[in-house]
Parts: sequence; C-alpha cells; structure tokens
Amino acid sequence: MILKGKVHKFGDDINTDDIIAAKYLVSTDAQELGKRCMETIAPDFAQKVSPGDIIVAGNNFGCGSSREHAPLAIKGCGVSAVIAKSFAAIFFRNAINIGLPFLESSDVDKINDGDVIEINLSSGIIKNITQAKNYKTQAFPDFLQQIVASGGLINYIKKNIRE
Repeated sequence: MILKGKVHKFGDDINTDDIIAAKYLVSTDAQELGKRCMETIAPDFAQKVSPGDIIVAGNNFGCGSSREHAPLAIKGCGVSAVIAKSFAAIFFRNAINIGLPFLESSDVDKINDGDVIEINLSSGIIKNITQAKNYKTQAFPDFLQQIVASGGLINYIKKNIRE
C-alpha cells in the first residue's frame, strides 16, 4: 500500500486535546471532528489539508486521554497517515482500530513542513519527493495493512467473518 501527500509538521507531545478539543467530543462523526482537527494549536489546519496529506511529528504523538476521537479527527480531515518519532501507546491502539496508518521514524527531523512524501507501507520506505531522499522505517505488517484497507478493525472483522 502506497500513500502520498503533503507534510504537515508538528513537534513533540501533541496530545489528544491538541488533536481534537474536548468540547467537540459530543460527536463521533469523523468528518465533523475533522473540521476541528488541531484547531487549538493550528487553527487553519483542517482547511489546509488535502485528502491524502500526512502528519509528521516528534516524540510522544497522541499522548493524553484514551478516546478514539483523536485519530478519528485526523482521518476525518483527510490525513492518510501519521509519522512520528514515537507514539503514545493508547493512540497507537486507537489508530489501528479506526484504520489510520502510523509509522515511527527517527528521520522526521529531516522532513520539512510542505514536503511531498510517499510512504510504501509494505517496504517501510518513506520517499521524500521534494528533497529526493529516502528514509527507511519498519514495514507496516500485512494484517495491519488489511485493517487499514478495510477502514478499521470492526470492518476488517465483519469482512473476515463472512469469508
């Protein structure tokens, strides 16, 4: 699976309240949450995102509460993947549940806001098209790619129960 998009760069310790403010947690509609994604730290973020764009961040991305609203908001605004130096464990799990790909990479400091990158989830190659450089990360396991392709864990389970 290959994902390609423009980079939106963030720093360390982006918490779930940064991703989606608590006042919007009355909805679980991904598109509605997506309209408010990153609003408290980047007010025009959702308007800048084009479908397929990619978030690149530092350490401890998704720290904070255990709610699924944060990865839902990210996916709902059109972001296709998140690359960070590290993820909070609960965000990691919630991202899998809703089918949002995420990759850990120590090379995120080499990627700039606005760069266009291509991620090959099968090989773990991050191709920075803007800079004509490649970075290697761990491949996204096949079964996680299947969950992403299904649109999340629930859809994956429903599909595989029928087969």
